[in-house]
Amino acid sequence: MPTAGTLRVEPMCRLAGVSRASFYRFLAERHPGEEDMEVRSAIQTIAVQHRGRYGYRRITAELHRRGLPVNHKRVARLMREDHLLAIQPRSFVLTTHSSHELEVYLNLARRMHLTGVNQLWVADITYIRLRQEFVYLAVVLDAFSRKVVGWELGRTLTARLPLMALERAIGERRPAPGLVHHSDRGVQYACREYADTLRSHSMLPSMSRPANPWDNASCESFMKTLKREEIYAHRYRDIGDLRAHIAQFIDQYYNRLRLHSALGYQTPEEFEAAASPAADGPGASVSFFRHGEIYRWKGNGEPDRSGSPAHPIDESPAGYSSAGWSPPEPASASPAGTESAAVQSK
Repeated sequence: MPTAGTLRVEPMCRLAGVSRASFYRFLAERHPGEEDMEVRSAIQTIAVQHRGRYGYRRITAELHRRGLPVNHKRVARLMREDHLLAIQPRSFVLTTHSSHELEVYLNLARRMHLTGVNQLWVADITYIRLRQEFVYLAVVLDAFSRKVVGWELGRTLTARLPLMALERAIGERRPAPGLVHHSDRGVQYACREYADTLRSHSMLPSMSRPANPWDNASCESFMKTLKREEIYAHRYRDIGDLRAHIAQFIDQYYNRLRLHSALGYQTPEEFEAAASPAADGPGASVSFFRHGEIYRWKGNGEPDRSGSPAHPIDESPAGYSSAGWSPPEPASASPAGTESAAVQSK
């Protein structure tokens, strides 16, 4: 199929004074078999390169990056015909243990407007089932670019696991004071050891509302991606084999190669590289009073209360210093005795 350098189809058609339909009709008439084979070959190459992790949307975006202006419906049809559909997700399992008497913190993340990296980090823990044991993975993501900046794998749910992931992230990024660290209300993140580490690096703790995983959506999304595209697609001999595969997936694939739909189909490293240098460091804004979003204002300066607000009006932080609560973990989510491995606060 002929290419046109870096100029897109639509500007070329405007310059030539022809419609897009005429352009595609010309290609189909002149190179019908050649063009179809080229598209199929490119789809198969991308699918194999990403090990069946890409669905038709990401493959369409990658084809556009390679100069092949193919419609997403056609890509889905060709993938279905060639049996190249992506690995399907499994059902979500809640694993957070937040029924404790430790101090929890106000949710700052949902009120932040990010302008660069190292302003908001989000953290989470998930379990992974091996042949003879359960192991646990702790990760830390930069919420601006969705890049994994720290992770650690271990056999227990003690506070040392997320602490090692946090220390790796700090060593990698060296953030300036004022960074907000957001997590769920799990005991590992609420314990004194973890809070002291955040305080020693001038980080501000933030925690999700009770039984609300959407406050930590970017980290939850990464966990889903990791399990669907890596964990469920392989069988691992032991924790060492798993560690090697996770390192390759995160450091070599997810951060550098995988297109992220929330980033305009760029990779996390591409997104960070394209961000303005002035955006690096503290600079996010936080909004606590959102009456302008709750009420529309009339011309005479009075609020229009005719419609219902789209979100709760009560934004007070009351209750954020009390113990949190979330639904208990299903018995099938982790092996018996996991609770005894949870960290005890000092």
